[in-house]
Amino acid sequence: MSGHDSGNARRGRASFGAFVRKPVERDTVASAGVAAEQGSLEAAQTWPDDAVEVGAVVDAYGLKGWVKVATHADAGRGGDALLKARRWWLERGEERLSAHILQSKTHGDTVVAHTAGVSDRDAALALRGFRVFVRREDFPALAADEFYWVDLIGLEVVNEQSVALGTVSGMIDNGVHSIMRVEYPAVGKDGRPTTDERLIPFVGVYVKTVDQAARRIVVDWEADY
Repeated sequence: MSGHDSGNARRGRASFGAFVRKPVERDTVASAGVAAEQGSLEAAQTWPDDAVEVGAVVDAYGLKGWVKVATHADAGRGGDALLKARRWWLERGEERLSAHILQSKTHGDTVVAHTAGVSDRDAALALRGFRVFVRREDFPALAADEFYWVDLIGLEVVNEQSVALGTVSGMIDNGVHSIMRVEYPAVGKDGRPTTDERLIPFVGVYVKTVDQAARRIVVDWEADY
């Protein structure tokens, strides 16, 4: 998982990451097969409700229409959503495209992919600056002890004494583990209502349960920490 957390992306769409195991470098190649080769890069007439931003096209890769994507999570972990999804949704300004992915693989700390309808380097370069989205339902399943950041944002946080600590507003990766940004109502020095923030490490010693169905996280953390 990279340190790039754009969970405050435009229109409230959050990017994602996975927690617990460290990134695993893999030479993963995914192919959509002959059927997908019938597809093309086309204007998106509709936009999925569960679209999650996972990266951005930063360059062309090679001469045959491949693009290079800087991912918001390491290519070996959360970035696997890019490898699994057979359709990407692209957005740059007001322009939106739907792309069939013919082939994708990890390349260092990026993902490179060949998109139907993009056959040469010039066409690939024309896609620079597009933000890349995939549907949440296309994310790979995680182990029981792993969570995508996008699924944690908005959850209520309480301690083991049932004291409300706030709501997860974002996540931070400090290079060792994830940290929850928990916002809660407070009173400013001028006596006016404001919002404050506490940072809680997302590690087992502090995080006791994550109940996504109940939208609640229970932590071993005091309100005055």
